Amino acid sequence: MNQKELKELIEFLIEKDIAEFELERGDVKVRIKRAGEHTIVHSQGDPRFFAVPAVPSLAPEVHSAPAAIPAAPAAAPAPKEAQEQFQMVKSPIVGTFYEAPSPGAPPFVKVGDMVEVGQVLCIVEAMKLLNEIESDVAGEIVKKLVSNGQPIEYGQELFAIRPKG
Repeated sequence: MNQKELKELIEFLIEKDIAEFELERGDVKVRIKRAGEHTIVHSQGDPRFFAVPAVPSLAPEVHSAPAAIPAAPAAAPAPKEAQEQFQMVKSPIVGTFYEAPSPGAPPFVKVGDMVEVGQVLCIVEAMKLLNEIESDVAGEIVKKLVSNGQPIEYGQELFAIRPKG
């Protein structure tokens, strides 16, 4: 998607008063959310951000990605070998994380549970659709990295699994 197409898309969304929009074309993913005075547009796979004023006459400005902020060192960092033995289950979509099939029901999995390939780990709700997230590896759930009802992003890590074997 080039800058002209993006500008036309933003102008259309403003004209139709659409507050949030997501588009996926091949390996390019664009999510636009209008709120307050400025809107941040992030294109997956292309590390650029467009700051767009929420007014009809738009001209996206291209900025380089902000520098990563170093995290505070942990009290007892795990050895690199220990971190590498876990398989991370990541969210394939943006949505809301649910650990159980319905309110009051027991969670699909808890820390310490053994899971098989294809076993449902959680649900991610996106646009009123409930998407079951399945394990792609057999092993033990070592850590749940998000809480029930939490909004999650594409690619966000949900679970750490220690593979069997």
